[in-house]
Amino acid sequence: MSTIPDVVKRATEQMEKAIENTKRELSTVRTGKASTSLLDLVRVEAYGSVMPLNQVGLLAAPEPRLLTVQPFDKSLTGAIEKAILEADLGLNPASHGELIRIPLPVLTEERRKELVRLTHKLSEEGKIAVRHARQEAINKIKKLEHTSSDDKTRGEKDVQRLTDEHVKRIDDLIASKEAEIMEV
Repeated sequence: MSTIPDVVKRATEQMEKAIENTKRELSTVRTGKASTSLLDLVRVEAYGSVMPLNQVGLLAAPEPRLLTVQPFDKSLTGAIEKAILEADLGLNPASHGELIRIPLPVLTEERRKELVRLTHKLSEEGKIAVRHARQEAINKIKKLEHTSSDDKTRGEKDVQRLTDEHVKRIDDLIASKEAEIMEV
């Protein structure tokens, strides 16, 4: 049998997962600076399966506007370049012997605004996950037996307070990401 603290704890865990997921998603959105996390979602067809790019090559950001990939197996160079192009990140990889160089083009104002819209979409997904955890917790609290209505009300208020805190954290993440994107 679960108790109000159990329900609140579970809701907190779900909300934390939503924030971590939002952070991970936002890290893949491009800003003006090179970051290897930009390539986190790139999947390469290698050895008969689809693998994350970081499992087939060494990623680096040696300069603020350049990423490099050093394939562990030189025969995968073409597949890596193709995967980066197909990831639709607006990047054009160029192979130089054993190294694939990926220069980051300057972001246009239009592209920056597009990226800001994308971050807002990602943040809304995170907020939806937080609200879903809240709704689930409140429903569980309402169904608890052998619990006074005052305790249930207090539990619901705790869950709402947690929800507000987590939504604010997502808003803060978005604000800092937006500032990073718009920074020229």
